[in-house]
Amino acid sequence: QVQLVESGGGLVQAGGSLRLSCAASGRTFSSYAMGWFRQAPGKEREFVAAISWRGSITDYADSVKGRFTISRDNAKNTVYLHMNSLKPEDTAVFFCAAGGWGHEVGDYGYWGQGTQVTVSS
Repeated sequence: QVQLVESGGGLVQAGGSLRLSCAASGRTFSSYAMGWFRQAPGKEREFVAAISWRGSITDYADSVKGRFTISRDNAKNTVYLHMNSLKPEDTAVFFCAAGGWGHEVGDYGYWGQGTQVTVSS
């Protein structure tokens, strides 16, 4: 079992930066690939980024490539999403996910409660 708690969301102006954190409980954190998804109002949850269990492989949605960076610190049981050059269309609730690999919600077995990111124009 893995429990996930996101933090770091907030209100930022367009062009600004935020760093999201996802703290995981459970001794098996380091064995899980991790992902970030987001869900804007009225839209389906969509893939943002993923990182392999050792951090050697990363994957990004085309919409965030070059702006967002996913990383992890297995010693701290934490995965991060560094977001730069934020745009109003990045406004969404961001969710951390674990226990899978891929771009679909169904690819992951564990989810956090989400953290709101709002980008003002």
